Amino acid sequence: MKWSIHQLNKYRSKGLTLDETVKFDDVAGWNSEIRNVSPVRVTGRADLGASKFTFHLHIQGTMVLPCSRTLVDVPLPFDIETTEVFLASEEEYEADANIHYLQGEVLDLLPVIKENILLEIPMQIFSETASDGAPAKGQGWQVITEEGKAEKVDPRLAGLAKFFDK
Repeated sequence: MKWSIHQLNKYRSKGLTLDETVKFDDVAGWNSEIRNVSPVRVTGRADLGASKFTFHLHIQGTMVLPCSRTLVDVPLPFDIETTEVFLASEEEYEADANIHYLQGEVLDLLPVIKENILLEIPMQIFSETASDGAPAKGQGWQVITEEGKAEKVDPRLAGLAKFFDK
């Protein structure tokens, strides 16, 4: 997913459509939270001008993150719609998109795709099942789930519970 400006200028009249699957092998260096990223499907189109290249991207895949409570693997699918604008010169440009200035004669989409995936990492993620390896109780504590939550009356207030029965 790398093009020279000369190659992109050839597509200016007919446009450029994207439909590729990208495999990232170096996810360990991205972020310590990410354990794995499935092959990422990138689709979209590019609007190409003389010095402005606008990519409308749809990025889909799944990343594996540790559960915030138990540290077990939790797959998190992502589905990103983004518009990325690449400018060949440092001119002012007003847009509702992310603007990148080209360094040299090559446009590389992979760092932009990585950046968008990293932005999808949530602050916390929890496994769907509560018993995925986490202890349910310990010394002086226990996990109370919504299903197992029973209303226990404080023994000091047990007499007040009968007050409204009269």
